[in-house]
Amino acid sequence: MLRPFITAVLLALPAVAVAQDAATQGQPPERIRSILLKPGEKCPPAANENEVVVCAPSETPYRIPRQFRQAPYSPASNSWVNRVEAIDQVSRVNGAVPGSCSVVGSAGFSGCVQQMIQNWAAERRQAKKDAVGER
Repeated sequence: MLRPFITAVLLALPAVAVAQDAATQGQPPERIRSILLKPGEKCPPAANENEVVVCAPSETPYRIPRQFRQAPYSPASNSWVNRVEAIDQVSRVNGAVPGSCSVVGSAGFSGCVQQMIQNWAAERRQAKKDAVGER
């Protein structure tokens, strides 16, 4: 499968070498211009033979097609880890499982301590962010 591809590349190499101008062979261009074209504009010609002009339309400056740039959120693209975490958090808030902070159930107290620790950590992170922003 790879052999025909390599053969085609090796056969095409001499054709590429012949296509190059003998006077400029091995010499880099003196000037390279990169131009964004507005709608209706044409690409300007090179001023001399040692200049390369690269033109791109400004309405599509990105290589990624527009429909793939911003994928809309869909539940199907959400990972199972995030789904389980969301369900776990909802059940903890409702007080139906151990580790929830509620008066319902025998293990409701354990979640209150955990909730206080999480709140403390969030406040500490916010204080650090605020301190960095003040400098």
